[in-house]
Amino acid sequence: MPVEWAGSSPELLVTIDRDGRTGLRSQLENQLRDAIRTGRLAAGERLPSSRELARTLGLSRGLVQDCYAQLQAEGYLTSRPGSATRVAAVTRPEAPPPAPAAAPPARMIADFRHGVPDLRLAPREDWAWAVREVCRTAPNTAFDYGDPLGDPGAREVIAAYLRRVRAVTATADQVVLCSGMAQGLGLVLRVLAGRGIDTVAYEDPGTAPATAAVPVPVPVDADGLDVAALDRTPARAVVVTPAHQWPTGVALAGPRRQQLIAWARRRDGVIIEDDYDAEFRYDRDPVGSLQGLAPDHVVSLGTVSKSLAPALRLGWLVAPPPLLPALARAKHLADRGGPTLDQMALGLLIESGRYDRSLRRARTEYAARRAVLLDALIRHVPGLPVTGLAAGFHAVLHLPGGTDERQVIDEARRRGVGLYGMAGMRHGTRAAAPQLVLGFGDTPRHAIEPGVAAIADLLLSE
Repeated sequence: MPVEWAGSSPELLVTIDRDGRTGLRSQLENQLRDAIRTGRLAAGERLPSSRELARTLGLSRGLVQDCYAQLQAEGYLTSRPGSATRVAAVTRPEAPPPAPAAAPPARMIADFRHGVPDLRLAPREDWAWAVREVCRTAPNTAFDYGDPLGDPGAREVIAAYLRRVRAVTATADQVVLCSGMAQGLGLVLRVLAGRGIDTVAYEDPGTAPATAAVPVPVPVDADGLDVAALDRTPARAVVVTPAHQWPTGVALAGPRRQQLIAWARRRDGVIIEDDYDAEFRYDRDPVGSLQGLAPDHVVSLGTVSKSLAPALRLGWLVAPPPLLPALARAKHLADRGGPTLDQMALGLLIESGRYDRSLRRARTEYAARRAVLLDALIRHVPGLPVTGLAAGFHAVLHLPGGTDERQVIDEARRRGVGLYGMAGMRHGTRAAAPQLVLGFGDTPRHAIEPGVAAIADLLLSE
């Protein structure tokens, strides 16, 4: 379907060389003809009126009308009395035949995709209210390029929120607003590399930091990151998910937290805390931010991608003061500061209490899906251990020894159930038991039980 441009006469880029050997009408005809042949002008698209195009190009209207008439005679344009001139459906040179389509997958019963919130829970009305209020009340200066660290008012609110909810030790001056977690992590790693810290450890299983010069995997066990193994690496920075390890779901145990902080102080290192889904917890006591225990050695990263929506691209980092000047320079070079009005809207959403209310609604829904998933697993695959459910919206299902993860996933897909294995998130050479990561954040309640039932025999077979 062609785009229907608003306005009385859409603009069109045409260049006329008045010193060239080709006549003006021929130049116009050739450019329009080529634009239609190549698809730059799509079938059904409206052209400017002859009067407007003549005025724009400094040509006579009669010349443009003659050009349109010629292209209409050739089948490139169509026109009806009282209607705009439009591009006709033109047969273009044949493209290479497409590759044979793969067999269509079975009707999808359930997709246990992880790391994705239910976008239907995004508080659209609350967000629209916050944006309207900001646009209505913001001073003119808010529409200029802002502080590269982010809007000062929003940083003040977020610092207060993190102190209250995550036990972070921070002031607004230590908060940097960024475009989501990925940008925040990239900025921190870039600044650390400039200080000679280019070997970065990360949890295994987990996600390797894509922008780290030398990423080093460190194993995770039932108590979280193995700090003794970390100490045997040359790394001076480590990326961790202590509140709810991704993807095993374990929390970094208290003794391990103290060992990790001692490691950072002994090595003059930096702990990069990814606090990715700390808002969602169910049957355990809250786990405070690691940053609150060692603010001089921890950079804490947060985002609203799970609590609101990924499309907002809003996140923050809390950094020790010595890193802030370099982070401000890196942020300025990256994008000259983020979307100030959106930052202000987020600050207003939090300060107004609407953010907390939205989180409570989301927690209630995710808790219900979690209960449905647990009940379905107990009923259909009794005896298989399930871990990692204390927080977040994914679970880890431990399969019988000797199960081929890949084979289970492929067969489940043929039955219309999306499954995802742990093997693809492992980076070391250790042999590991087969496991599935079952996300329920974007899996409707009504689909969970039928999805588990459809693959129960696959999960129990050895």
